[in-house]
Amino acid sequence: MSQKNETTILALALLLTVGIVGGGVWWFTNGSGFKIGNTIISNQETGSNPSLENRISFGEKTLTPGDISPAKKEGVQAITAKSYDKAIANFTAALKLNRNDPEALIFLNNARIGSKSYTIVASVPFGTDPNAALEILRGIAQAQNQINSSGGVKGVPLRVGIANDDDNPEIAKQIASNLVTNSEVLGVVGPNTSDSTLAAGTIYTSGQLVAISPTSTSVKISNFSRYVFRTVPSDFMAARSLANYMVKTLQKKNAVVFFNSQSNYSQSLKSEFVSSVSLEGGQVSSEFDLSKVDFSAAKSLEQATKQGAEVLMLAANTETLDKALQVIQINQKKLTLLAGDDVYTVKTLEIGRKQATGMVLAVPWHIDSDPKSDFPQKSRQLWGGDVSWRSALSYDATVALIEALKRNPTRSGVQQALFSSDFSATGASGTIRFLASGDRNAPVQLVKIVPGSRSGAGYDFEPVR
Repeated sequence: MSQKNETTILALALLLTVGIVGGGVWWFTNGSGFKIGNTIISNQETGSNPSLENRISFGEKTLTPGDISPAKKEGVQAITAKSYDKAIANFTAALKLNRNDPEALIFLNNARIGSKSYTIVASVPFGTDPNAALEILRGIAQAQNQINSSGGVKGVPLRVGIANDDDNPEIAKQIASNLVTNSEVLGVVGPNTSDSTLAAGTIYTSGQLVAISPTSTSVKISNFSRYVFRTVPSDFMAARSLANYMVKTLQKKNAVVFFNSQSNYSQSLKSEFVSSVSLEGGQVSSEFDLSKVDFSAAKSLEQATKQGAEVLMLAANTETLDKALQVIQINQKKLTLLAGDDVYTVKTLEIGRKQATGMVLAVPWHIDSDPKSDFPQKSRQLWGGDVSWRSALSYDATVALIEALKRNPTRSGVQQALFSSDFSATGASGTIRFLASGDRNAPVQLVKIVPGSRSGAGYDFEPVR
């Protein structure tokens, strides 16, 4: 990978799904774990199934996989020893070394808090998807840093805990049970995946604790619970936008869909797209399951062509992205490409390259979608590079909780505030309002892959105007 200069490195590292925790230290996901520098750390080595007390931290332990700087390590030890002045000095030093480490910024702000605070917790997949976890935490850390720097929630600082749920529904439920019994916790940001949100959501509902997912898009979450919200638009919105673009703008009527039958998100997006295309007067002539052992991109494309398909819709999830990228390569730009937000990654730009140009994706947010927003500039100043949609919508989830806490800093008060018809807050992606279903009242953004230099991969996503 090209490392032309520090700016390019930071921009590519922070953009979309590729996160870094220190200058020049790259994170790459792979089949068995992830890579830090030249060392591959397996998911087993990161402790992807530690005991529950090792999964939750307010600063007394680090959950970020891999080596940490001595300064950060000393900061964690200082918080454990309740030596908060020392912890502040250590985390400040750690952030000078690793400017874009959101865990260190959260712990620094926690160390600055005196006896009183309002507490929320982030439920993120550190053990299995550290990139996504870091992206989500950047948004939360930015919102916490912003509110605490300006005097807190009506004078009370915001304390943030971090929980590692590994994107595992059972572990997410265990964490939810733990948080429900902790009366100090007034809200949760997460979980990440729709499967984990649905599983943990039953616990949050019974415990009457609000959870706002910034990334779970399954339509099953709509009207699921009066305690489960989300700042990301549902798959219904994404599918409808893609179907409309296909039939009205592209003037194409016949599509095939590639999806993962083992993923709630992927199933949801696929089903909604099939319905939306039909309502627009088109048809989906075939569905190909990327999770099948005998899946063949070449055979699937051959079948699609015989059926007169004009469009390939990639409703892949993270686990099946590599197979979706095979489809892109073998297609050789013969059929028009559409995709959902899990294909919205730097990896798609790096591997898809010329074969992916022109592909249109429905995404929750793009950094250039709202020229009036000051969030992109502020996030660049804080982290040293561009942040992803996960960071933006995690920021929005945290801002929503902060606004609800301003109205009534109790669990029931937070829930009632979010449901109130006059509730609104200003987030990274515009005004935050929730429908009675718990869904965000907001549209999706269509983006297209074009040649460009912003990402460092030679290709970029740009908004479709």
